[in-house]
Amino acid sequence: MNSNDVAYFWEANADAWTRLARLGVDVFRDMLNSPAFFGMLPPVAGLAGLDVGCGEGSNTRQLARLGARMAAVDIAPTFVRNARDAEAAEPLGIDYRVGDGMALPFAAGSFDFVTAFMSLMDMPDPVQALYEASRVLRPGGFLQFSILHPCFAPPHREVVRDASGRARAIEVGGYFESTEGRVDTWWFSTLKPEERERVAPFRTPIFHRTLTQWFDIVLGAGLHIDKIAEPTAGTGSRHADAVVDDTRVAPLSLHIRATKRRVRRRRSAVA
Repeated sequence: MNSNDVAYFWEANADAWTRLARLGVDVFRDMLNSPAFFGMLPPVAGLAGLDVGCGEGSNTRQLARLGARMAAVDIAPTFVRNARDAEAAEPLGIDYRVGDGMALPFAAGSFDFVTAFMSLMDMPDPVQALYEASRVLRPGGFLQFSILHPCFAPPHREVVRDASGRARAIEVGGYFESTEGRVDTWWFSTLKPEERERVAPFRTPIFHRTLTQWFDIVLGAGLHIDKIAEPTAGTGSRHADAVVDDTRVAPLSLHIRATKRRVRRRRSAVA
């Protein structure tokens, strides 16, 4: 599977995804994953940032509201159109472009930081994607991204529930297997059965990598890992949404922040 194939699937998802996300159906994003991401984010006011795989632009807009000068790319033209519509309705100075995260349409050293919210695991070649993120960063700039947790959302994941329906374990399998573009079919967990009859499920390509592979990819791009996080609702949680509440048992996502190494200049020898 290549970038054109990935673009086909996300373009097909884009309108329904935008509509449902803006209605608040993506509870995992809104209640846990994005708040945890922003809680880990360093101050960005006054910095030039790039959001890779921006979708309809929800998190990009939040970055702009924090004072960052934002550009954003997504491979699906409909996502970019919807994001531009939101920009027209509430101008924040965001430059949205159709673009491939593995071939970013920006010059080297253009940005102080790069973000990628749950997008890098959907790209066929994360090595190239991380190289591109590093390329457009200025030395000392940082990349912060979130992905499905490689350990707890591998090719096979099933939640084991008790008699009350609460998660008590996460069954995982196929951790060392490569999906290489397996297409998963699913709905947002909060979408009611009667609503699912009116909305086609999302079909998303998945490219699983192990935790070791992800760390090797980040370090190989010339980045130094500064912080990682595994968002959880907490052991005492009783969140109404099962996906959020399930993170009491094991995280669904992994957050990583890494800094581009500064080039050290050698002192000239004294004759």
